[in-house]
Amino acid sequence: MSQRVNQIAGHLGQTAPGPLLKGQVAIVTGSGQGIGKAAAVLFAAHGAHVVVSDLDAKKSADVAQEIVNSGGSAISIAGNVMDKDYGERVVKGAIDKWGKINIIVNNAGFTADKMAHTTDDETFQLMLDCHVVAPFRIIRAAAPYMRIKDASKRENMSIINISSTSGTHGNVGQVNYSAAKSAVLGLTKTMCKEWGPFGVRVNCVAFGWIQTRLTAAKENGESIVVNGKAIALGIPGRGKAAAAADTGSKVTGTEDIPLGRPGLPEEGAAALLFFASPLASYVSGQTLEVTGGRGI
Repeated sequence: MSQRVNQIAGHLGQTAPGPLLKGQVAIVTGSGQGIGKAAAVLFAAHGAHVVVSDLDAKKSADVAQEIVNSGGSAISIAGNVMDKDYGERVVKGAIDKWGKINIIVNNAGFTADKMAHTTDDETFQLMLDCHVVAPFRIIRAAAPYMRIKDASKRENMSIINISSTSGTHGNVGQVNYSAAKSAVLGLTKTMCKEWGPFGVRVNCVAFGWIQTRLTAAKENGESIVVNGKAIALGIPGRGKAAAAADTGSKVTGTEDIPLGRPGLPEEGAAALLFFASPLASYVSGQTLEVTGGRGI
């Protein structure tokens, strides 16, 4: 896996001349691990000041410190994105530190899988609160700093919402998650139309199988504690596939992925960097599926 990560870094170095986000301020939620962490580290490497945000305060602080130790600029603002005041708090933290916001990546999320007929109201609402309501609140809190009427004072402005192929195509056993991630598409398109006149680009990335704790083996015992309740993460029976991916062997369950393997968090982060950067200066309202070709 480390060899593949180094290869990706080399590709980015060849295609991206100089820092793409120099001096810009980026909020990345759910950046204590996985795609969010990879994005925070990559954005910082491209010159951004990064607000690392995660439910796990230690992980959030560790990632911010890792960025600083590597010569980057970052602070940690840990918390639950579903708290009603979190959007205001994370935006205030960015403004107090750097005086502006250029980029928001609404990445925080988790799954709580059940078949539709066994899904209770609380579990269904939980996914909406995390994946739709929380991003909306953060965007709304950032309005005074991103809806800049004077065009001469505008900088690169980009909001990136994270969906999933469960949202674009649906998925058995994920009625709550799929519904929430589908709603993210509507949020993205509406914000594109409302904030486009202020020079703000709003796009969405829908990930397929990226190797994170959400797609790892459920048997690994990973969980997240939300509102005092532990929620198991992962996919049953995924252990053998993950082990094969780590050793470079043929991965079961990837037969319908043209590239023949799951993606890495660093590959997911590269897609986010594109949308965040001026390279996508005329791209807005779009949903990019990062799937290795699955689902086309």
